[in-house]
Amino acid sequence: MKLCKKALEKSYCFLGISITLILIISLNARGQQDVSDYQERLAKISQQIEQLRLKIEEEEKKESSTLSRLDRIGFNKGLIKKEISLYSIQLGKANRELSSLNKSIPKLEAKLEEEKQSIEKILITTYKFGKFNFFQFMLQAENVGTLISENKNLTILAQYQERIISNYMETLDKLETAQKELKTKKTEASRLIRNAEKKRKELQAQERKNRALISEIKKNKKLHLQTLDELKVRAQQLLILIERLLKEEITFPINLIPLYEKKGELPWPIEGNVTTKFGLQRHPQFKTTTMNNGIEISPKKNYVIVRSIHPGKVVYSDYFQGYGNLIIIDHGMSYYSLYGHCSEILVKKGVLVKAEQPIALVGDIGSFEGDSVYFEIRFKTKPLNPLQWLK
Repeated sequence: MKLCKKALEKSYCFLGISITLILIISLNARGQQDVSDYQERLAKISQQIEQLRLKIEEEEKKESSTLSRLDRIGFNKGLIKKEISLYSIQLGKANRELSSLNKSIPKLEAKLEEEKQSIEKILITTYKFGKFNFFQFMLQAENVGTLISENKNLTILAQYQERIISNYMETLDKLETAQKELKTKKTEASRLIRNAEKKRKELQAQERKNRALISEIKKNKKLHLQTLDELKVRAQQLLILIERLLKEEITFPINLIPLYEKKGELPWPIEGNVTTKFGLQRHPQFKTTTMNNGIEISPKKNYVIVRSIHPGKVVYSDYFQGYGNLIIIDHGMSYYSLYGHCSEILVKKGVLVKAEQPIALVGDIGSFEGDSVYFEIRFKTKPLNPLQWLK
């Protein structure tokens, strides 16, 4: 009888272990939300990579020109950066899973040892009592009540023994699986690190290619003049686009403050230095004259977000050769702001934006100045000097 009571006490002890295991599983379930966030980010960046690949394919089909070569390099750089980001997210996910496995293995080992000790105690008890003879036990029972009571207790003890052994085998299997997963995840993490390093070298090669092309444009007069002609064609095409946008009827909120009331007080699209000024600019070496309809802003270190200067509606949000990824915002009363060379566009056509709302990420697609924002303000089709409008 005492043996049966001890067995029951062990059963309650085992129940406590099971409840603890259930709590651990429920805590792990909370982490599933974090895993889904990783999956969402991976899906988004994979989609962006596919879009960039399609753009590169489209550019390669077009007639080769200086601007198209420059843009293709920009898109390739953007693609490689996205691939590096993809590997970074995957590595973060793998490291998180590694951390989880490193925490779970000691717990499984401790649980396995506890269950092992329980089995050892059962084996010792069985050895002490010798082989159990149920027929002999029936003959020695004092009465039917004792027989029924002791039989019930022995049945509970047998079930407990079976459960302990079953749980031991299950924990052993879980431990072996976790150790295999740990090895696999370590291999995966090493592979992702190697892939990311390979992509960084590819990015450096594209950077050198970009600098070499820009240097050639600046030093080679023939190539410089050819590039100016191409830029004039793109500027004319941009003018045609704005003329078309002027004909579109757009509804704005009633309380929209006119842009002209904020002249000299508008926020900058990004904090930085003006590297290309507005108006006529003369090349110091080739003595050529260029009309700049906007300014180039080189951002301060770690400034990557391009912001809208005033509330309005996005009327163009796409790639435009010579300007890279371009956003045009209609501010009402025929006033427009333009943002070019963006690496990534954050707003779609037709969206209403607020003042200083993030609309893009700074980039260098189509730029001769590295990472920069090409910025224009126009009244109808007439370019205005942005420096007279920005505070």
